[in-house]
This record gives sequence, C-alpha cells and structure tokens, in this order.
Amino acid sequence: MPTHPSRPTRPTGPHPGAPRDGAPPPADDPALFALDLDGLAERWAAAMDRAPMSAEEMTGADRKAQALGVPGIRLMEHAGTAVAAAARALAAATGRWGLGPILVLCGPGNNGGDGLVAARHLARHGAAVVVVLVAGESRPATPDAARNWDRLASTPAVERIHAAVARDVAVVGQGVEKAALIVDALLGTGVRGALREPVRSAVELAVRARGAGVPVLAVDTPTACDLTSGELSDPAVRADVTVTFHRPKLGLRTRRGAAVAGRVLVAPIGIPAGADRA
Repeated sequence: MPTHPSRPTRPTGPHPGAPRDGAPPPADDPALFALDLDGLAERWAAAMDRAPMSAEEMTGADRKAQALGVPGIRLMEHAGTAVAAAARALAAATGRWGLGPILVLCGPGNNGGDGLVAARHLARHGAAVVVVLVAGESRPATPDAARNWDRLASTPAVERIHAAVARDVAVVGQGVEKAALIVDALLGTGVRGALREPVRSAVELAVRARGAGVPVLAVDTPTACDLTSGELSDPAVRADVTVTFHRPKLGLRTRRGAAVAGRVLVAPIGIPAGADRA
C-alpha cells in the first residue's frame, strides 16, 4: 500500500500556501503548482472551512453559477487545474513524480471532464499522462467534457485511449503497477446498485493498482461513494487524496465516506457566493 500523506494541521505562522482567505480560483493561481499538499490545504483553507453540502446542493450551486454568468467550461478548468496541482503534490509526496506515467481514468460526464483538464495541466508540468475514456461512446457525453477531450489530441505527452468494454480496461491495466499515480475521474456522484461495465472494471483496476503501491487521487469523490450519504457501491475506489470542490461534502464526512476518501482537499472553483443562496 502507498504511504498515506499526513492529515493537515493548521499552522500557527506564515505558510507557503497563504493567504487563507480570498485565494484566486485555481486556473488563475500561478503559485499552485509550487505547493505541496499542506500548502494547497492552506491555500484553500477558506473553502475547506465552509459548511458541508449535499451533492444536490452542489449541482444547484453549479447551475446557479452558470445562470449568473460563469461558463461551465470555466468551472471545469478551475476544477481540473486544482486536481492537477494536487496530483503533482501527491506524486511528489510519495516519491513517484516522474517515475512513470500518470493514469487518468475518465467517465463520460463532467467528472471525467475535470480529469481531462487535469491531464492537460499535468502534461504541461512535465508528466507523461495516459488518459482513458471509460465509456461506450468514443467521445464524452457532455459538451464541456467533449471539448476538453478534443483539446488533448494536440497536447504533447498525453496518450488518449478509449476503453469501451471490460476487455479494453484489462489491456490498459497490464503493468499498472508501473504508473506513478492513478486519477479517478470516473463518476462524480454515487450510484445505485452494482457498477456497470466498463466502469466496474476501471474501479477494480484502481483498487488493484493501489494494492500494488500506486497512490490514487479521486476527483470530487471516490467512485462509487455517494457525496450526500457516504454510502458505497461495490466495488469502490479507496483514495489517498480526494479533491472536492467549492464546499466540503456531507458524504465524505460520514464514517464510510471518510474511510475511502483519504485526505480531503476542498478547492474553490469560482462559484460566486450568490449561487449558494436558495
């Protein structure tokens, strides 16, 4: 098993991740990729200290933000940048940065889109990245995610793979223990009942990789942990670090949710305060 990064403590003096309040959203923050996990936690302390919310409340805040003029593609850019910064910090903390490719497992929705943005930024910061679209269709299902999938076609150091069935995932999984890191961007909310293929095989791949010592970072929530209830489907990803967005999530604070989420970071993604109002 990989070494788990220590839980954050609040520093009593100046910290490289400062300021606590008013940190710019990730895509507008040039200091982000110089920070370790503790630095990111301090940088995003204002978001991490907010009251927790449910998955439904987060969906509502996202929609209201767009109604207030914040484009969805911009929210995705902030989220994916935050994931990339945390992935780099986790790989460095576990001594694996640069030792192998970063494997980004993406579902067909906007959670996968966050992973696609993260892949682009990781490549720009020197990582070799393998992106796997785990879905029946050959392109993501949402417009913003599809746009970011297309952008990767011209991004150096990124290999795109489409895994439409379980057999494709098995091929991807050969030699997975050589990966530097797994990014779980498969599903951003809980699922009811058993996972369907090829997502089930992708989750099993992430579980096997972590058992071989590869650290795992989850996007918004580990697949398949419900962001509201913390209930788990079987199988479920167990992450070393989870990056969730805007506010903490209720499900990640339950006993079961906390057990699979690892260290939780809460990144601001530019949702205005007015989008939180009922």
